[in-house]
Amino acid sequence: MPQMSERERTAAFVRFMVDCQVLRFGDFVGKSGRRMPYFVDAGRYRSGSQLASLGSFYAAAIEHRFGDGFDVLFGPAYKGIPLAVATGIALARDHDREVGVCFDRKEVKDHGEGGLLIGHQPRDGDRVLIVEDVTTAGTSVRASVPLLRAQADVEVVGLVVGVDRRERGTGERSALEELAEEFGLATLALATIDDIVELLSDVEIDGAPVLGPADLERIATYRQEHGPR
Repeated sequence: MPQMSERERTAAFVRFMVDCQVLRFGDFVGKSGRRMPYFVDAGRYRSGSQLASLGSFYAAAIEHRFGDGFDVLFGPAYKGIPLAVATGIALARDHDREVGVCFDRKEVKDHGEGGLLIGHQPRDGDRVLIVEDVTTAGTSVRASVPLLRAQADVEVVGLVVGVDRRERGTGERSALEELAEEFGLATLALATIDDIVELLSDVEIDGAPVLGPADLERIATYRQEHGPR
């Protein structure tokens, strides 16, 4: 990836999500059953070149924010798995940073190598960085941190997400802010919904606006109802 400023990298990442059809606008129903005016679906990264670029975006942001302040990438199953793998490859390839990569199973395996984690096995003293696609309520992180700490005396130092939806967590603040305080994490989002609205409001693809007036109105209404107070 060419050298970019943080703002240039955010803009390039937002456009990348649109081009990959990962970021879409309309009327969607989330896992919670809540109707949403936009959807981020990391499961739609579906080619080797897309995953290579995705890893480069994450690696560049992580290198800028965390430097050598971590030893292991952890990707929560399922969508965190390709994120951790692609980012680990990009860190080695683009930044000469060799880090451990691991991810969890949905169920404990009782044969073969067994265990709950695949890849690097956490060791006492490891500094772990969690990589996720999006943060809405923080459910997977709340499951991941105790899981990692149960494996060894590790320090979970941070959480990196592709998109921060800037939605309320269990209280009045955003879910990402709650997670930062609850677990003592440094947090980083490659883009926020604020960035997305700002960067795409005047963009057209094939003569049609990416974000039309109706989309913007739905997003504003949704954020007023579900955003932090």
